[in-house]
Amino acid sequence: MRHNVKGRKLGRTASHRKATLISLITSLLKHKRIKTTLAKAKETRGFAEKLMTKARKNDLHAKKQVMDVIKDKEVVKELFSDIIPRIGERPGGYTRVVKLGYRQGDAAQMAILELVDYNEVVTARAEQQKEKREAKAKEKEAKAKTEKENQMLEEQAAEAPKK
Repeated sequence: MRHNVKGRKLGRTASHRKATLISLITSLLKHKRIKTTLAKAKETRGFAEKLMTKARKNDLHAKKQVMDVIKDKEVVKELFSDIIPRIGERPGGYTRVVKLGYRQGDAAQMAILELVDYNEVVTARAEQQKEKREAKAKEKEAKAKTEKENQMLEEQAAEAPKK
């Protein structure tokens, strides 16, 4: 039984696993989305989210902690200047794992790991849905208002002949 055993070994030694995860995190922050196996995506997600949470403090200590993990200075600059302001006050959940299916060669489950705020397709669709909902709500509100006015006019018309 695997009680209290966290993390995935990914078929690698500890140092190789650490190097793989650092490489995946660097690629994720550089390209905003990466295609990898499901197990690697799920394992990378946790490390990337912890790193981005540290980076949100945006002080010297946080920058040095991030630079200990990410060796590419351009990616670190992009993280602090572009990515962190864009995620704003989001309380975690900076990444998304989307399952793709199985790889042709070895039937490994594949997935896309992406930063949530950088998926224009999903963001645009969500905005369209929001606009549609708001338009529908306004239409419903206007319809209710006209019905209420009609009902009041009918009541007034019904009361007028009785007097």
